This record gives sequence, structure tokens and C-alpha cells, in this order.
Amino acid sequence: MKHLSRLARNAVGAATTLIFSAAMGSSAFAADQVKVGVFPVSSSLPYFVAKERGYFADEGIETEAATLIGGPALLGGLISGQIDVAANLVTIEGMNGNILKPGVATYIAVNGQNAEWQMEQFVVGADHPAKSIADLKGAKILSAPGPANLAMAKAVLAANGLKEGDYQLDQVDMGQHVGALQAGTFDAGYTLEPAGMISVNLGATRLLEAGIISTYVLGDSSANTFAAGAALSGEFIEERPDVAERFAKAWARAVDDIQNDTESVRKHLIENTFTSAEIAPVIPMVNYQMVSDLSDDDLGNFQKFIDFAHQEGILKETVDVKGFLKEY
Repeated sequence: MKHLSRLARNAVGAATTLIFSAAMGSSAFAADQVKVGVFPVSSSLPYFVAKERGYFADEGIETEAATLIGGPALLGGLISGQIDVAANLVTIEGMNGNILKPGVATYIAVNGQNAEWQMEQFVVGADHPAKSIADLKGAKILSAPGPANLAMAKAVLAANGLKEGDYQLDQVDMGQHVGALQAGTFDAGYTLEPAGMISVNLGATRLLEAGIISTYVLGDSSANTFAAGAALSGEFIEERPDVAERFAKAWARAVDDIQNDTESVRKHLIENTFTSAEIAPVIPMVNYQMVSDLSDDDLGNFQKFIDFAHQEGILKETVDVKGFLKEY
């Protein structure tokens, strides 16, 4: 009887161990949840690529996306803890956040834009007589939303001899840019891709000039302006460092795909941004880079851009960009 009791006890113990192990195994393989704020413009392409090609899943991550339009909304999400990652946060907005709450926006990747790698641009109505930005005196101009975009638009206009009062500038939600320009509600626009190319392709506008921050702020049309990128919250990095590292690894795979097989990734713009299948093949790309791949010149240009924002009063304090960049 004693022997049978031991066998019974051993059987119960083995069954308990199996149940416990199964529960632990199920927990171990549960995907880590990461909340991502997404601005649906072409600069958010690495997020769409990583998600739809299964790179996050490969790293045991499941993302939950929230569409947030403009830098202030994304920054607010990071500060409040409502999102862990901003897929495409304007760097000026991010640095403003870091002044308020150091480390709230730490960039793992940034997007270079200039005359070759096009993002921001001035377009004008197809029938408008302007041949250059300097010809926009008296024009009613729409701008991409957010303080940073408004400030850059004004800076570029000023560099072309136009002071405030020479034009009317209103910020407009990105989803309304094409329609507003096509309807003639505005004469011109400081807009972002893909809205710029879509409006041109529809015949609603003509491109006046792209890569204008590099040209008029950095003084070099070929210099990379790092105006936006992927930012992780400090709390996410500190509290879940392993998940943050795996998220960055998936992001890097997406960036590598974009850099080395640009044509194959364009399909991810369709449905994820305001891009049709007809326009996707011609949407300009920006220079997507992981922070670990930035050159000394890149870092210098990045700092110059942020210093300009401080000089213009967009940033209340000077910010050392290297303090809010993280390599993986």
C-alpha cells in the first residue's frame, strides 16, 4: 500500500509538473505587445514593411497601431504613455518633448530628406503663375500640421524674400491636402509625400521645389535633413529593454529592405497611406537610416537643424541630439 501511495504521489507530482510547464510555455511564447503611433505618410514606411512582412512577429512582438496625425499628437502619446513608439515623429517635436521630459523621445532611426530624397516641398496650383517660391507673394498657402512644419514653411518663405503678411499660411490635416489643392481652396502648399506627388500626378499642382529645408536651412541641397524618425519612449526602453531591442531589430530589417529593394516595398504604401496603386511606383523615398549607421557629417547636419530650431524659438533650449539617439 505504501508503494502504491508513492506511485500515486509521483503520478500526481508529474501531472502537476506537466501542467505547470505547459502554462509557463504558453506564457513564454505569448507575443509582447507594443503600442505604436503611426502618422500615415510615406516616412512611416519602415513600420508598414516590418509589420506586413512579419518582422515584428519574428521577434515575438505584436504591434497595436493608433493613427495619430502630426507631431504634437504623437508626442502627447509618448509623454502620456499611451504609445510606446512613434513611427514617424518630427525631430523638432521630439526634442521639445525631451526638454519637458528628458528621454521621452529616443530615436532609433531617422529619415534623411533633401533635393534627392524628397519629402517636404512647395507645390502650387497648376494654373497659378508662380514659377518659384519667391513668386508666392499674396498667395493663400496650406501647411502640413504642427509647429515644426509651420516654422519650416515660414523659414523657407523668408529665405525667398517673403515675410509674414506677404502671404496667408494655414495648417491643414494631411488627409485634406490633395482635395484642398485640387479644389483651389489654396493657391499653394507646403506639403509632404505622398500628398505632393499625388496632387502633381492628378494635375492639380506643379512642383515648385523639394528638399527645401536642406537648401535654405542647412545651406546644402544634398545635406541630409533629419526632420523625422522612429522614436521610442524612455519608459519603454527602461522597463522592457529586451522588447525594445527586438523592436529595433525588426525595424532595421525593414530599413534594409527599403534601401536594397526599393521597388518591392512600395506596395506597402497602398492602403497604409493616402497612396493609390497607380501613384505608389513614383512616390519619392527618403533616406531611411538606423542611428547606428549615421556618419559624422550626418550627426553634424542633424545638430545644425536642431540648433536652427532653437535660434528660431521653436525649441526653448539648446539640445544635444546625441543624447537622444540610441544604437542597437
